[in-house]
Amino acid sequence: MTFQFVNPKMFVMGIVERKSRQKQALRERILDAARRIVMREGFAALSMRKIADAIEYSPATLYLHFASRDEIAQTLCAEGYAQLLETFVPLAQIADPAERLKALGRAYVAFGVAHPETYRLIFMEDPSYTGAALGGAATASGKTNLAPAKADDDPGDAALHIMLTALEELKAAGRLSASMDLAVWAEAFWATLHGIVALNLTCPVFPGAPLDTVVGVALDTWLGTQSAGQPQRAARSARAGGKKKSAEAPAELHAEAGGEPAAQPSQPSQPAARAGKKATKPAGASANEPATKPKAASA
Repeated sequence: MTFQFVNPKMFVMGIVERKSRQKQALRERILDAARRIVMREGFAALSMRKIADAIEYSPATLYLHFASRDEIAQTLCAEGYAQLLETFVPLAQIADPAERLKALGRAYVAFGVAHPETYRLIFMEDPSYTGAALGGAATASGKTNLAPAKADDDPGDAALHIMLTALEELKAAGRLSASMDLAVWAEAFWATLHGIVALNLTCPVFPGAPLDTVVGVALDTWLGTQSAGQPQRAARSARAGGKKKSAEAPAELHAEAGGEPAAQPSQPSQPAARAGKKATKPAGASANEPATKPKAASA
């Protein structure tokens, strides 16, 4: 008879590893069940008891893995935002920064439309969930931290870094004003995209036109001009207005203090103006004769 020596330390490590794997597997089951409930019924329907029923465990077991429903929601938000980042990463290779931002904008809207409940959970349910999704990109005050991201940063920082890199390239190329605050520009751009997604999810009459058309117009308004960040319509209006003033306003009005032209009196029609010139001639003068004759020089 032979006896096999078993190292007690290795035996204990094997038990610990097995229990760790089991714990991780159960955690994933909890999140999968929660994700299905949110996607099928919305976040309001999510509860610890409903999740427990779905995986056939007692609610008390769930609390060994998650402190509350909110912690489960925050974990789902972080996962959803990581999924959004995955769609951003390939777009970072687009050479032109304006086209890169347009592609990022379309990807953002497409994600919100394709994953409505996840999007609602991340951006429209609770500020703490948004903070959990953005990770280091959201500060305790709720403001967005737009500092450059590092290689090991979380998905929130990484996604914002992709956007900021494109903005910095636009600014360096002179396509954004040198005085432009990139953090403010990024927040305004993000707000535009979020507004489109939020309206699409909540307003039955939006959009009146195809969604792709609305997104395209919004992106062109921001990025379709030579000086990115200024709406096309405003730029065209300013140019047209300048030409009109130059053509119509008398020269003396441009010399007025402040540079603003005064109101224009109504102009007489051309025939009336010509008639007025003819009326200055003395009665009986011939058409070939000047209106006033020079005096004869005295002897």
